Amino acid sequence: MYHVRGAPVASDDGRSSGPFIIDHQVIQGFRSLVLDVPEKTVPAESTENAPETTQAAPSADASQDEAGPAPAEERTKTTRVEVVRQSAQGDASSGEEDDKEEEGVEDSEILEDLPDETEDIELIHSRLNSTSISKLGLPRFGGHLKRLCLRQNFISHLDPDIFGALEKMEDLDFYDNKIKHVGSALNNMSNLTTLDLSFNLLKHVPEELGTHLKSLKTVFFVQNKISHIANLSGLAATLRSLELGGNRIRRIEGLDALVNLEELWLGKNKITKLEGLENLKKLKILSIQSNRITKLEGLEGLENLEELYLSHNGIQKLEGLEKNVKLRTLDVGTNFIEVLENISHLTALEELWINDNKISTLQDLEPQLKHIASLETVYLEGNPVQAAEGAHYRRKVILALPQIQQLDATYVKQPS
Repeated sequence: MYHVRGAPVASDDGRSSGPFIIDHQVIQGFRSLVLDVPEKTVPAESTENAPETTQAAPSADASQDEAGPAPAEERTKTTRVEVVRQSAQGDASSGEEDDKEEEGVEDSEILEDLPDETEDIELIHSRLNSTSISKLGLPRFGGHLKRLCLRQNFISHLDPDIFGALEKMEDLDFYDNKIKHVGSALNNMSNLTTLDLSFNLLKHVPEELGTHLKSLKTVFFVQNKISHIANLSGLAATLRSLELGGNRIRRIEGLDALVNLEELWLGKNKITKLEGLENLKKLKILSIQSNRITKLEGLEGLENLEELYLSHNGIQKLEGLEKNVKLRTLDVGTNFIEVLENISHLTALEELWINDNKISTLQDLEPQLKHIASLETVYLEGNPVQAAEGAHYRRKVILALPQIQQLDATYVKQPS
Protein backbone atom coordinates (compact mmCIF):
# COMPACT_ATOMS: atom_id res chain seq x y z
CA MET A 1 0.00 0.00 0.00
CA TYR A 2 0.98 3.63 -0.17
CA HIS A 3 2.26 5.29 2.96
CA VAL A 4 1.60 8.99 3.34
CA ARG A 5 2.93 11.14 6.17
CA GLY A 6 0.77 13.84 7.68
CA ALA A 7 -2.17 14.18 10.00
CA PRO A 8 -5.13 11.98 9.00
CA VAL A 9 -7.82 13.77 7.05
CA ALA A 10 -10.96 12.17 5.68
CA SER A 11 -10.90 11.75 1.91
CA ASP A 12 -13.58 11.25 -0.72
CA ASP A 13 -12.69 7.65 -1.54
CA GLY A 14 -13.44 6.02 1.78
CA ARG A 15 -10.08 6.32 3.51
CA SER A 16 -8.37 9.14 5.28
CA SER A 17 -4.84 10.28 4.62
CA GLY A 18 -3.63 8.70 7.81
CA PRO A 19 -0.46 6.68 8.06
CA PHE A 20 -1.30 5.17 4.77
CA ILE A 21 -4.33 6.34 3.56
CA ILE A 22 -4.29 7.37 0.24
CA ASP A 23 -5.63 3.99 -0.89
CA HIS A 24 -4.42 2.66 -4.04
CA GLN A 25 -7.63 3.77 -5.74
CA VAL A 26 -6.50 7.36 -5.35
CA ILE A 27 -3.02 6.52 -6.59
CA GLN A 28 -4.59 4.83 -9.58
CA GLY A 29 -6.64 7.94 -10.14
CA PHE A 30 -3.45 10.00 -10.36
CA ARG A 31 -1.87 7.40 -12.62
CA SER A 32 -4.79 7.43 -14.99
CA LEU A 33 -4.02 11.01 -15.98
CA VAL A 34 -1.02 9.74 -17.94
CA LEU A 35 -1.32 6.83 -20.32
CA ASP A 36 2.23 5.57 -20.66
CA VAL A 37 3.04 4.87 -17.02
CA PRO A 38 4.00 1.86 -14.88
CA GLU A 39 1.44 -0.84 -14.15
CA LYS A 40 -0.66 -0.49 -11.03
CA THR A 41 0.41 -2.85 -8.28
CA VAL A 42 -1.87 -4.96 -6.18
CA PRO A 43 -1.29 -4.34 -2.49
CA ALA A 44 0.99 -6.74 -0.69
CA GLU A 45 -1.73 -5.82 1.97
CA SER A 46 -4.43 -2.90 -0.80
CA THR A 47 -4.26 1.27 2.06
CA GLU A 48 -8.65 3.33 2.53
CA ASN A 49 -6.85 0.77 0.12
CA ALA A 50 -3.48 0.78 -1.90
CA PRO A 51 -4.62 0.26 -1.46
CA GLU A 52 -5.31 -0.40 -0.73
CA THR A 53 -1.50 0.33 -0.38
CA THR A 54 1.34 -0.31 -1.26
CA GLN A 55 4.96 -1.04 -1.34
CA ALA A 56 5.08 -0.83 -5.09
CA ALA A 57 7.87 -2.69 -6.81
CA PRO A 58 9.80 -1.09 -9.66
CA SER A 59 7.72 -1.41 -12.79
CA ALA A 60 8.61 -3.43 -15.80
CA ASP A 61 8.42 -0.25 -17.84
CA ALA A 62 11.08 1.42 -15.68
CA SER A 63 13.42 -1.53 -16.02
CA GLN A 64 12.93 -1.55 -19.74
CA ASP A 65 13.82 2.13 -20.00
CA GLU A 66 17.11 1.54 -18.21
CA ALA A 67 18.00 -1.39 -20.39
CA GLY A 68 17.13 0.33 -23.65
CA PRO A 69 14.26 -0.26 -26.10
CA ALA A 70 12.66 -3.68 -26.06
CA PRO A 71 12.59 -5.74 -29.25
CA ALA A 72 9.68 -4.93 -31.53
CA GLU A 73 8.16 -8.36 -31.05
CA GLU A 74 8.05 -7.90 -27.25
CA ARG A 75 6.64 -4.38 -27.43
CA THR A 76 3.56 -5.53 -29.32
CA LYS A 77 2.34 -7.44 -26.26
CA THR A 78 1.89 -4.34 -24.12
CA THR A 79 0.10 -1.55 -25.89
CA ARG A 80 -1.26 1.68 -24.48
CA VAL A 81 -3.47 3.67 -26.77
CA GLU A 82 -3.85 7.40 -26.41
CA VAL A 83 -7.06 8.71 -27.88
CA VAL A 84 -7.21 12.34 -28.99
CA ARG A 85 -10.68 13.62 -29.69
CA GLN A 86 -11.80 16.97 -30.96
CA SER A 87 -13.05 19.13 -28.13
CA ALA A 88 -16.52 20.55 -28.21
CA GLN A 89 -16.87 24.09 -29.51
CA GLY A 90 -15.57 26.51 -26.92
CA ASP A 91 -13.73 23.84 -24.89
CA ALA A 92 -10.25 25.08 -25.75
CA SER A 93 -8.94 27.63 -23.28
CA SER A 94 -6.71 29.47 -25.73
CA GLY A 95 -5.91 29.90 -29.40
CA GLU A 96 -2.62 28.15 -28.78
CA GLU A 97 -4.46 25.00 -27.69
CA ASP A 98 -6.59 25.18 -30.82
CA ASP A 99 -3.43 25.16 -32.92
CA LYS A 100 -2.32 21.97 -31.20
CA GLU A 101 -5.66 20.21 -31.58
CA GLU A 102 -5.21 16.93 -33.37
CA GLU A 103 -7.66 15.38 -35.72
CA GLY A 104 -10.25 13.18 -34.00
CA VAL A 105 -10.14 9.40 -34.13
CA GLU A 106 -13.13 7.28 -35.07
CA ASP A 107 -14.00 4.57 -32.54
CA SER A 108 -13.54 1.84 -35.12
CA GLU A 109 -10.02 3.10 -35.88
CA ILE A 110 -8.65 3.30 -32.33
CA LEU A 111 -7.35 -0.25 -32.14
CA GLU A 112 -7.14 -1.20 -35.80
CA ASP A 113 -3.32 -1.08 -35.96
CA LEU A 114 -2.81 -3.35 -32.96
CA PRO A 115 -1.93 -7.00 -33.60
CA ASP A 116 -4.35 -9.69 -32.45
CA GLU A 117 -1.66 -10.89 -30.01
CA THR A 118 -1.85 -7.69 -27.93
CA GLU A 119 -1.96 -8.51 -24.21
CA ASP A 120 -2.44 -5.08 -22.64
CA ILE A 121 -4.74 -2.23 -23.73
CA GLU A 122 -5.50 1.04 -21.91
CA LEU A 123 -8.21 3.43 -23.06
CA ILE A 124 -8.36 6.01 -20.30
CA HIS A 125 -10.52 9.14 -20.29
CA SER A 126 -11.42 8.53 -23.91
CA ARG A 127 -15.11 9.50 -23.84
CA LEU A 128 -16.12 5.97 -24.68
CA ASN A 129 -19.67 4.84 -24.04
CA SER A 130 -21.38 1.48 -24.45
CA THR A 131 -21.93 2.09 -28.15
CA SER A 132 -18.31 3.12 -28.68
CA ILE A 133 -17.09 -0.07 -27.05
CA SER A 134 -18.99 -2.17 -29.57
CA LYS A 135 -17.02 -0.51 -32.39
CA LEU A 136 -13.54 -1.15 -31.00
CA GLY A 137 -13.32 -4.74 -32.20
CA LEU A 138 -12.25 -6.10 -28.82
CA PRO A 139 -13.28 -9.73 -29.51
CA ARG A 140 -10.39 -10.20 -31.96
CA PHE A 141 -7.96 -9.86 -29.02
CA GLY A 142 -9.78 -12.54 -27.05
CA GLY A 143 -7.12 -15.19 -27.49
CA HIS A 144 -4.36 -13.07 -25.93
CA LEU A 145 -5.65 -9.97 -24.10
CA LYS A 146 -4.86 -10.18 -20.38
CA ARG A 147 -5.30 -6.62 -19.18
CA LEU A 148 -7.92 -4.10 -20.25
CA CYS A 149 -8.20 -0.66 -18.66
CA LEU A 150 -11.26 1.46 -19.50
CA ARG A 151 -11.02 3.97 -16.69
CA GLN A 152 -12.87 7.29 -16.67
CA ASN A 153 -15.25 6.76 -19.54
CA PHE A 154 -19.05 6.73 -19.88
CA ILE A 155 -19.72 3.01 -20.10
CA SER A 156 -23.11 2.03 -18.66
CA HIS A 157 -23.76 -1.39 -20.20
CA LEU A 158 -21.43 -4.39 -20.57
CA ASP A 159 -22.27 -6.38 -23.71
CA PRO A 160 -21.75 -10.16 -23.18
CA ASP A 161 -21.04 -10.59 -26.91
CA ILE A 162 -18.03 -8.29 -26.57
CA PHE A 163 -16.61 -9.08 -23.14
CA GLY A 164 -17.54 -12.73 -23.30
CA ALA A 165 -14.88 -13.24 -25.95
CA LEU A 166 -12.08 -12.03 -23.65
CA GLU A 167 -11.47 -15.38 -22.01
CA LYS A 168 -7.79 -14.77 -21.19
CA MET A 169 -8.47 -11.65 -19.15
CA GLU A 170 -6.59 -11.33 -15.84
CA ASP A 171 -6.97 -7.65 -14.91
CA LEU A 172 -10.08 -5.65 -15.82
CA ASP A 173 -10.47 -2.00 -14.85
CA PHE A 174 -13.78 -0.09 -15.14
CA TYR A 175 -12.91 2.59 -12.56
CA ASP A 176 -15.10 5.72 -12.91
CA ASN A 177 -17.81 4.81 -15.40
CA LYS A 178 -21.60 4.58 -15.16
CA ILE A 179 -22.11 0.84 -14.71
CA LYS A 180 -25.21 -0.26 -12.81
CA HIS A 181 -25.17 -3.99 -13.58
CA VAL A 182 -22.53 -6.49 -14.66
CA GLY A 183 -24.86 -9.20 -15.90
CA SER A 184 -23.26 -12.15 -17.68
CA ALA A 185 -20.59 -10.08 -19.48
CA LEU A 186 -17.71 -11.37 -17.33
CA ASN A 187 -18.83 -14.98 -16.95
CA ASN A 188 -16.20 -16.41 -19.31
CA MET A 189 -13.26 -14.72 -17.56
CA SER A 190 -12.19 -17.71 -15.49
CA ASN A 191 -8.60 -16.36 -15.25
CA LEU A 192 -9.60 -12.92 -13.93
CA THR A 193 -7.67 -12.09 -10.74
CA THR A 194 -8.25 -8.33 -10.37
CA LEU A 195 -11.50 -6.45 -11.00
CA ASP A 196 -12.00 -2.73 -10.41
CA LEU A 197 -15.57 -1.43 -10.46
CA SER A 198 -14.94 1.62 -8.29
CA PHE A 199 -16.81 4.88 -8.83
CA ASN A 200 -19.76 3.38 -10.65
CA LEU A 201 -23.47 3.06 -9.85
CA LEU A 202 -23.69 -0.47 -8.43
CA LYS A 203 -26.30 -1.00 -5.72
CA HIS A 204 -25.13 -4.48 -4.76
CA VAL A 205 -22.18 -6.79 -5.17
CA PRO A 206 -22.83 -8.62 -8.48
CA GLU A 207 -23.86 -12.20 -7.70
CA GLU A 208 -22.23 -13.39 -10.92
CA LEU A 209 -18.78 -12.84 -9.43
CA GLY A 210 -18.97 -15.69 -6.95
CA THR A 211 -20.56 -17.99 -9.49
CA HIS A 212 -18.14 -17.64 -12.40
CA LEU A 213 -14.96 -15.76 -11.43
CA LYS A 214 -13.21 -18.55 -9.55
CA SER A 215 -9.74 -16.97 -9.75
CA LEU A 216 -10.60 -13.53 -8.40
CA LYS A 217 -8.12 -12.33 -5.76
CA THR A 218 -8.67 -8.57 -5.59
CA VAL A 219 -11.88 -6.64 -6.14
CA PHE A 220 -12.61 -2.92 -5.74
CA PHE A 221 -16.08 -1.42 -5.24
CA VAL A 222 -15.06 2.02 -3.94
CA GLN A 223 -17.70 4.75 -4.10
CA ASN A 224 -20.74 2.90 -5.36
CA LYS A 225 -24.21 2.66 -3.77
CA ILE A 226 -23.83 -0.72 -2.10
CA SER A 227 -25.77 -1.07 1.16
CA HIS A 228 -25.21 -4.75 2.02
CA ILE A 229 -22.18 -7.05 1.85
CA ALA A 230 -23.37 -10.16 0.03
CA ASN A 231 -22.75 -12.59 -2.87
CA LEU A 232 -19.11 -13.21 -1.96
CA SER A 233 -19.15 -16.75 -0.56
CA GLY A 234 -18.32 -18.22 -3.96
CA LEU A 235 -14.97 -16.41 -3.83
CA ALA A 236 -13.91 -17.99 -0.53
CA ALA A 237 -11.04 -20.00 -1.98
CA THR A 238 -9.29 -17.16 -3.83
CA LEU A 239 -10.30 -13.69 -2.57
CA ARG A 240 -7.47 -11.91 -0.76
CA SER A 241 -8.44 -8.22 -0.85
CA LEU A 242 -11.90 -6.64 -0.70
CA GLU A 243 -12.41 -2.87 -1.02
CA LEU A 244 -15.88 -1.52 -0.21
CA GLY A 245 -15.00 1.99 0.94
CA GLY A 246 -17.31 4.91 0.24
CA ASN A 247 -20.59 3.00 0.06
CA ARG A 248 -23.77 2.86 2.19
CA ILE A 249 -22.94 -0.15 4.34
CA ARG A 250 -24.32 -0.11 7.89
CA ARG A 251 -23.31 -3.56 9.06
CA ILE A 252 -20.34 -5.90 8.64
CA GLU A 253 -21.88 -9.13 7.37
CA GLY A 254 -21.60 -11.76 4.64
CA LEU A 255 -17.90 -12.39 5.23
CA ASP A 256 -17.95 -15.71 7.12
CA ALA A 257 -16.87 -17.78 4.11
CA LEU A 258 -13.91 -15.57 3.20
CA VAL A 259 -11.40 -17.50 5.29
CA ASN A 260 -8.48 -16.54 3.03
CA LEU A 261 -9.14 -12.79 3.04
CA GLU A 262 -6.07 -10.74 3.97
CA GLU A 263 -7.28 -7.16 3.41
CA LEU A 264 -10.65 -5.61 4.18
CA TRP A 265 -11.31 -1.94 3.41
CA LEU A 266 -14.60 -0.47 4.66
CA GLY A 267 -13.78 3.21 5.13
CA LYS A 268 -16.39 5.94 4.78
CA ASN A 269 -19.53 3.90 5.32
CA LYS A 270 -22.13 3.99 8.11
CA ILE A 271 -20.94 1.06 10.20
CA THR A 272 -21.75 1.31 13.91
CA LYS A 273 -20.26 -1.90 15.31
CA LEU A 274 -17.22 -4.13 14.84
CA GLU A 275 -18.76 -7.55 14.22
CA GLY A 276 -18.87 -10.44 11.76
CA LEU A 277 -15.08 -10.75 11.61
CA GLU A 278 -14.59 -13.94 13.64
CA ASN A 279 -13.77 -16.23 10.68
CA LEU A 280 -11.22 -13.95 9.02
CA LYS A 281 -8.27 -15.70 10.62
CA LYS A 282 -5.82 -14.66 7.88
CA LEU A 283 -6.77 -10.98 7.87
CA LYS A 284 -3.70 -8.72 7.99
CA ILE A 285 -5.20 -5.32 7.22
CA LEU A 286 -8.50 -3.95 8.49
CA SER A 287 -9.58 -0.40 7.66
CA ILE A 288 -12.87 1.01 8.95
CA GLN A 289 -12.04 4.70 9.03
CA SER A 290 -14.71 7.39 8.89
CA ASN A 291 -17.57 5.27 10.20
CA ARG A 292 -19.64 5.34 13.40
CA ILE A 293 -17.73 2.89 15.59
CA THR A 294 -17.91 3.73 19.30
CA LYS A 295 -16.29 0.65 20.88
CA LEU A 296 -13.20 -1.45 20.14
CA GLU A 297 -14.52 -5.01 20.16
CA GLY A 298 -14.96 -8.13 18.05
CA LEU A 299 -11.28 -8.37 17.10
CA GLU A 300 -10.34 -11.37 19.25
CA GLY A 301 -10.25 -13.79 16.32
CA LEU A 302 -7.92 -11.64 14.20
CA GLU A 303 -4.66 -12.95 15.63
CA ASN A 304 -2.74 -12.26 12.39
CA LEU A 305 -3.84 -8.65 12.13
CA GLU A 306 -0.90 -6.35 11.34
CA GLU A 307 -2.55 -3.03 10.43
CA LEU A 308 -5.68 -1.57 12.01
CA TYR A 309 -7.14 1.74 10.82
CA LEU A 310 -10.01 3.22 12.88
CA SER A 311 -9.51 6.97 12.60
CA HIS A 312 -12.48 9.35 12.42
CA ASN A 313 -14.90 7.29 14.51
CA GLY A 314 -16.40 7.73 17.98
CA ILE A 315 -14.13 5.41 19.99
CA GLN A 316 -13.78 6.43 23.65
CA LYS A 317 -11.40 3.81 25.04
CA LEU A 318 -8.40 1.74 23.94
CA GLU A 319 -9.38 -1.86 24.66
CA GLY A 320 -10.12 -5.24 23.10
CA LEU A 321 -6.70 -5.71 21.49
CA GLU A 322 -5.40 -8.44 23.78
CA LYS A 323 -5.14 -11.05 21.01
CA ASN A 324 -3.81 -8.74 18.29
CA VAL A 325 -0.16 -9.01 19.28
CA LYS A 326 1.10 -8.88 15.67
CA LEU A 327 -0.11 -5.32 15.14
CA ARG A 328 2.52 -3.14 13.49
CA THR A 329 0.29 -0.13 12.74
CA LEU A 330 -2.52 1.13 14.96
CA ASP A 331 -4.44 4.21 13.82
CA VAL A 332 -7.08 5.53 16.21
CA GLY A 333 -6.62 9.19 15.34
CA THR A 334 -9.54 11.62 15.57
CA ASN A 335 -11.63 9.77 18.14
CA PHE A 336 -12.55 10.52 21.77
CA ILE A 337 -9.88 8.54 23.64
CA GLU A 338 -8.90 10.09 26.98
CA VAL A 339 -6.25 7.65 28.25
CA LEU A 340 -3.34 5.86 26.59
CA GLU A 341 -3.82 2.33 27.94
CA ASN A 342 -4.08 -1.39 27.19
CA ILE A 343 -1.48 -1.47 24.40
CA SER A 344 1.73 -2.25 26.31
CA HIS A 345 1.51 -5.86 25.08
CA LEU A 346 1.73 -4.81 21.40
CA THR A 347 5.48 -5.34 21.26
CA ALA A 348 5.61 -5.48 17.42
CA LEU A 349 4.12 -2.00 17.07
CA GLU A 350 5.92 0.30 14.63
CA GLU A 351 3.41 3.14 14.15
CA LEU A 352 0.87 4.56 16.59
CA TRP A 353 -1.58 7.21 15.46
CA ILE A 354 -3.53 8.62 18.38
CA ASN A 355 -3.61 12.25 17.30
CA ASP A 356 -6.68 14.48 17.75
CA ASN A 357 -8.14 12.67 20.72
CA LYS A 358 -8.65 13.84 24.33
CA ILE A 359 -5.39 12.77 25.97
CA SER A 360 -4.42 15.30 28.62
CA THR A 361 -1.20 13.87 30.07
CA LEU A 362 2.07 12.28 29.01
CA GLN A 363 2.37 10.14 32.12
CA ASP A 364 1.26 6.94 30.34
CA LEU A 365 3.80 7.12 27.50
CA GLU A 366 6.63 5.33 29.29
CA PRO A 367 4.68 2.44 30.87
CA GLN A 368 2.74 1.78 27.68
CA LEU A 369 5.34 2.34 24.96
CA LYS A 370 8.93 2.83 26.12
CA HIS A 371 9.78 -0.90 26.08
CA ILE A 372 8.53 -1.39 22.50
CA ALA A 373 11.84 -1.31 20.62
CA SER A 374 10.18 -1.51 17.19
CA LEU A 375 8.17 1.69 17.68
CA GLU A 376 9.31 4.28 15.15
CA THR A 377 6.44 6.71 14.62
CA VAL A 378 4.03 8.32 17.07
CA TYR A 379 1.35 10.86 16.21
CA LEU A 380 0.10 12.61 19.34
CA GLU A 381 -0.58 16.12 18.11
CA GLY A 382 -4.02 17.63 18.41
CA ASN A 383 -4.56 16.31 21.95
CA PRO A 384 -5.06 18.66 24.93
CA VAL A 385 -1.65 17.62 26.27
CA GLN A 386 0.10 19.31 23.35
CA ALA A 387 -1.32 22.69 24.28
CA ALA A 388 -0.82 22.04 27.99
CA GLU A 389 2.88 21.25 27.60
CA GLY A 390 3.44 24.05 25.10
CA ALA A 391 7.08 24.41 24.04
CA HIS A 392 8.09 21.43 26.21
CA TYR A 393 5.75 18.97 24.49
CA ARG A 394 8.11 17.65 21.87
CA ARG A 395 11.13 17.36 24.17
CA LYS A 396 9.16 15.48 26.82
CA VAL A 397 7.73 12.97 24.37
CA ILE A 398 11.16 12.21 22.91
CA LEU A 399 12.66 11.78 26.38
CA ALA A 400 9.88 9.35 27.28
CA LEU A 401 10.23 7.45 23.99
CA PRO A 402 13.89 7.68 22.92
CA GLN A 403 13.48 4.91 20.33
CA ILE A 404 11.08 6.80 18.04
CA GLN A 405 12.30 8.26 14.76
CA GLN A 406 9.29 10.45 14.02
CA LEU A 407 6.99 12.47 16.23
CA ASP A 408 3.93 13.83 14.48
CA ALA A 409 4.98 15.12 11.05
CA THR A 410 8.62 15.77 12.00
CA TYR A 411 11.53 13.36 12.14
CA VAL A 412 13.40 13.09 15.43
CA LYS A 413 16.97 14.31 15.29
CA GLN A 414 19.17 11.43 16.34
CA PRO A 415 22.26 12.16 18.47
CA SER A 416 25.45 12.13 16.40
